[in-house]
Amino acid sequence: MMDSSSEKITKHDSTSIIFPFSINIDPMEKLLLVNFEKDSDSIYTAFEPQVFNDHINGSGHLVIGWRKDKKIDVYHDDALTLDPSKYNIAGAGLNQMISCDMKNCTYEVDKFGVQAQYKFKDLKGRTVKIEIRERNPRKRKSFGLLAPMGDAASHPTSLPLVLLHDFYFVRKSQTDIFVLIDKRLHKVDDLPIPIDFQKMTFTRYSPKPLIATLNPEHNGILETLDLKIGQQTFEKENITYELEWNKNSPFVKSMIVKNAVYPLSMSFEPSFPSLNMNKVSQKGKFRISGHESVGSISGEYVIHSDNTSLAIQLSPIKGWKPKTTKFSTWFLFNVAKVFKKWPSTYQWDAQFKKNPKGEWTMQSKWTRTGKILKD
Repeated sequence: MMDSSSEKITKHDSTSIIFPFSINIDPMEKLLLVNFEKDSDSIYTAFEPQVFNDHINGSGHLVIGWRKDKKIDVYHDDALTLDPSKYNIAGAGLNQMISCDMKNCTYEVDKFGVQAQYKFKDLKGRTVKIEIRERNPRKRKSFGLLAPMGDAASHPTSLPLVLLHDFYFVRKSQTDIFVLIDKRLHKVDDLPIPIDFQKMTFTRYSPKPLIATLNPEHNGILETLDLKIGQQTFEKENITYELEWNKNSPFVKSMIVKNAVYPLSMSFEPSFPSLNMNKVSQKGKFRISGHESVGSISGEYVIHSDNTSLAIQLSPIKGWKPKTTKFSTWFLFNVAKVFKKWPSTYQWDAQFKKNPKGEWTMQSKWTRTGKILKD
């Protein structure tokens, strides 16, 4: 048992920090996106197979059906345990989730490229078949990408960060690829420019995706981080916080989120203050980065504080900065501005206050601020 002097020393040497940012990871093994918008079905314009093998989602396949009305249908293996709410950030939101038999579905990436086969019944009872067989012996020159998935979201509840490692397009040469819906063959879309001096389909894939969400909307109590004064790092579950101090006041330099693919960090300049400090008004910049191949997302934040209120506004106004190592991807990212610009149309606003118990609460939301801005 501690004596009273020990208790006083413990209290004197410790403090707490209120930090409002979080990055959630949704494990995924592989991802594939097959577009046929130019030869679309009466309902669908694209299918997106995904493969899971983790303790959160379970083990199995799902296929997202991208609809003409911008909503999505999710066809999934019976063995998967899925949270419907996370699919509302895609497009205009979730239409239906349909459980179906996918035990004979396959999707692998080998030295020749994609080998995939899917067959299932859609919500109208129609048979859907997707098959890809790449036999191209040329070495794939893959690269990293932030997928512009969030550009289609009209009512986002977070900032979706779909970081695609080892990303590439399915090549046209020496490839069999088809989409069959109710016995009608649909031609997949082509990429209008060559990559690595090869003609490509617009079908693209990643055998190593990292799916993350920044600051899902929250309405409730904020957890505090209890620190020893002068502590340089603090770990909680899969997150490491790097700290610096001004006298006895802690500031967060960065938050590093560990995962099975590659650590993802959010850093601040200047370091982010604890919200329970007095006179905490501040402007600053932030940067989200992982493996160098997938580039980084950056922007600005503002903390507004007075005697009666505390609020934060954050926006990734600098967008995505890719890591370009070849002319073809530089050209792609600069011609199709959506790749780099879509994060700049997101804005996060949060209000903070103390409840009668003295606990800090946060009410936050995401909004889209407009269309992609031109340079």
